Amino acid sequence: MVGPCAPSDRREGDELRILATGGAGYVGSHCVRHLCDSGHQVTVLDDLSQGHRQAVDDRAGFVQADVGDRHTLLSLIGDARIDAVMHFAAYLNVGESVEQPLRYYENNVSKTIALLAACRETGVRKVVFSSSCAIYGTPPLTPITEDMPTAPINPYGRTKLAMEWALQDSAAAWGLGSVALRYFNASGAAADGSLGEDHRPETHLIPIVLQVALGQREHVSVFGTDYPTPDGTCIRDYVHVEDLAGAHRLALESIVAGRADRYNVGTGRGTSVLEVIEAARNVTGHPIPVRPAPRRAGDPPELYAEPRKIKSALGWSAGYTDIQAIVADAWRWHQRHPRGFDS
Repeated sequence: MVGPCAPSDRREGDELRILATGGAGYVGSHCVRHLCDSGHQVTVLDDLSQGHRQAVDDRAGFVQADVGDRHTLLSLIGDARIDAVMHFAAYLNVGESVEQPLRYYENNVSKTIALLAACRETGVRKVVFSSSCAIYGTPPLTPITEDMPTAPINPYGRTKLAMEWALQDSAAAWGLGSVALRYFNASGAAADGSLGEDHRPETHLIPIVLQVALGQREHVSVFGTDYPTPDGTCIRDYVHVEDLAGAHRLALESIVAGRADRYNVGTGRGTSVLEVIEAARNVTGHPIPVRPAPRRAGDPPELYAEPRKIKSALGWSAGYTDIQAIVADAWRWHQRHPRGFDS
C-alpha cells in the first residue's frame, strides 16, 4: 500500500507523468498517442471490458485493472509518481443507461469517486475529466453555451453531471484542479488509418453507416424521422477525435489548483443523421440503404456546441469542421480494419 505523498511541485511546461484511465478506449487511445507525441510519460489503466490492448501506444505503460480498485490505484499512482490523471473510463451508451441505470451509476460515479479519493490520498491535484454534452439534456436553444442549464434527460448524462459536481466540491475542499471537457459526438480516426473506433457492439452512427458500406450490415436504422429539425432526424456536433486529443493536452496544461473549469468541445456546427449518411455515400461510393425506426428514449432533437469559451481560454478550435472529411478518416480506418482491432 502506498502512503500519502506531497503534491507534485513540477513546473508548468515540464514533462508530466500522466495516468490515463480508460486509455485503451476510442477517445482515450488517441489522447494517449497525442500525449506521447508531446513528450509526456503516460501509463494506461484499463480493464479492457470495452477498450483494446492493441490500441495502446507502445510508448505508454499499461496496467489491466478496474478503475475502482483502490489498492491498485494507490500502488500505481505512487510507484509511477503520477502528476496528473486523465479520466476516460466510463460506460457511454445512452440507451443502455436508460435500461440499466444502476450499472451506470456504479461505474461512472462510484468508481470515479474511488479514483478521486486515491488522487487526494496520493497528492495528485490535476484531473482532466471526460464529460459530455448529455449533461444539457434538451437545451432551450442552440448552439449550447457552458452557462446554459444542466438538465440531463438520461442516466448517462446524470452520471457525468454528478462527477462534475464532485470535481467542483473537491476543488473547494482539498484544492483539486480540474478541467471537465464536455464533448459532443467524438468521430473520425487517426489520419494515418492506424487507430480508430471499435466498439462491441457498435452504437455510434458513423461506424454503423460504414459497416453498411462494408457489407457487414444490410441497412442503417434511423431512430426518429419526425424530430423538429429540417429533415426530421437528430442533429449532432461531430468533433474529430484527434481534435479532442489536442483539447485534452491543452486542458491539462491549463489546470489551476483549487479551480474546476468546464468547456464545451465541439465544432459549432450541427449535422443531421441523414446528412451523415449522405456524406458516407459520397466518401464510400456505396448506396447505404436506410430504414426508419422509432425514436430512442433519451435522445434530444438537437445538440451542437458554441465553442467560443475554450477557444478564448485555451486557444483550441476544431481543425476538422467538414463532416465529409471526418467520415473519410473513419472510412480509411474501417477499410484497413474491417473487424476492428481483430483484423
